[in-house]
Amino acid sequence: MSDTTGHEAERRTQLQLRSLVPAAFEALRPFFDAANRWEGQSHDHLAYQTLKEHFPTLSAQDVFIVVTTTRRLYASGKLPAPS
Repeated sequence: MSDTTGHEAERRTQLQLRSLVPAAFEALRPFFDAANRWEGQSHDHLAYQTLKEHFPTLSAQDVFIVVTTTRRLYASGKLPAPS
C-alpha cells in the first residue's frame, strides 16, 4: 500500500524486536549449525534458554519469534554475515 508521497508504508510493527535480530542471530548461531547437532536433532531448547539469558526483557512470544526466524534463516541458507 502506498502513502500520498508514493513511498511504500512500513508494514512492520515490531521494529525494536527486528533491530535486535542480528545480535540474537549471533547468540543462536551454534544451536542451528548442522555441525553441532545431536543425533540429527537441533538444540532448539537450548536456543530458547540462551536467548532469554541474553535478552531478559523479551517476552516469551518475542523469544519464540526470534528463535523461529533464526531457524528459518538457517533452513533457507540465507545466513547473515557474522558480525
